[in-house]
Amino acid sequence: MSNDLNRRIGEWGKPAELWGLVREYIGLGRRRRREPVDNRIRLRQFLETRASFVAQTSLYGYLRTRTGMRYPELFDDDVFVRSINIAKWHIWLACVSDLAVYAGGLLVQRTSASIGEVENLIRELVEEVVTAAGSPADADEEFAAHAERVLGRVAQCDWTQITDDETAFSESPVALVRWAPVIDELKQLDEPIVKNSVRFRWQEIRRDLRRDLDAGAVLSSED
Repeated sequence: MSNDLNRRIGEWGKPAELWGLVREYIGLGRRRRREPVDNRIRLRQFLETRASFVAQTSLYGYLRTRTGMRYPELFDDDVFVRSINIAKWHIWLACVSDLAVYAGGLLVQRTSASIGEVENLIRELVEEVVTAAGSPADADEEFAAHAERVLGRVAQCDWTQITDDETAFSESPVALVRWAPVIDELKQLDEPIVKNSVRFRWQEIRRDLRRDLDAGAVLSSED
């Protein structure tokens, strides 16, 4: 699990790999098979895959828009690639954080489980996701501290206040603006559009989880 997740995320940025991810996600235009999220393993997989998808498409979509035809050439620049690698891990953590909080909110809304039960489950799943990523060689020295902040957000979350809308998705738009390797002057101009682009990408993810989540089954499952 750890090596596979690290490898998949570590390949981000190359145009061919990004297109492969998008193609896999959308099924080349075919309707994607619906899979119930009815146990803790499937919920963890949902968190991993959807967070990765939003992080990747948001970061590289922004870079591609900003650089145009020069986009493929940028990956020949070692300094730029290093900056992308740092950014991708921080944006990914922010996406995991947002989606985990949203998922926890749905569990509270749809079941009679105690807040403690939901918090424990979400914390365990986020810990597993972060542990699977390990200590990425291409991340920076702030990665571990950021991962701890994600866990801290889960621990301090007021689950009764999480609503079924975009409110939980507060970290990922900010992370893209902060970490994308684009000069500050341009990011200031782009900020409203960039943040909205991330929020837009979460809409389908929310619809999927809202539709496919069997909250009671997840909370009663042992694996």
